[in-house]
Amino acid sequence: VQLQASGGGSVKTGGSLRLSCAASGFMDGIYVMGWFRQTPGKERELVGGITRRSGNTYYANFAKGRFTISRDNAKNMLYLQMNDLKPEDTAVYYCVARAGGSFDATRESEYAFWGQGTQVTVSS
Repeated sequence: VQLQASGGGSVKTGGSLRLSCAASGFMDGIYVMGWFRQTPGKERELVGGITRRSGNTYYANFAKGRFTISRDNAKNMLYLQMNDLKPEDTAVYYCVARAGGSFDATRESEYAFWGQGTQVTVSS
């Protein structure tokens, strides 16, 4: 499975961005797709995820109410809509996927497939 993220950029506080992730390869075995992010000097943290078949979602607390994850299985696309962005959301965002595990796995080691990151910068 290959993942290609895009859509990053620079926005002002309160602005919105939509990240996209194009997936290819054997997608039938994928259970969950999602997003992580990483800021300099910090470990990667889960943003949230979505089950590929049922569309059930889960989010980190900081993402609830502001971020929405969706998918389009016909196009093998994953999306992250980010609203009301804050400077602390500045990070490199990674698209991820895994074939099994618990529904809302939070550890990066549980995600086998990673795309390259896309930079999101939020200025005040």
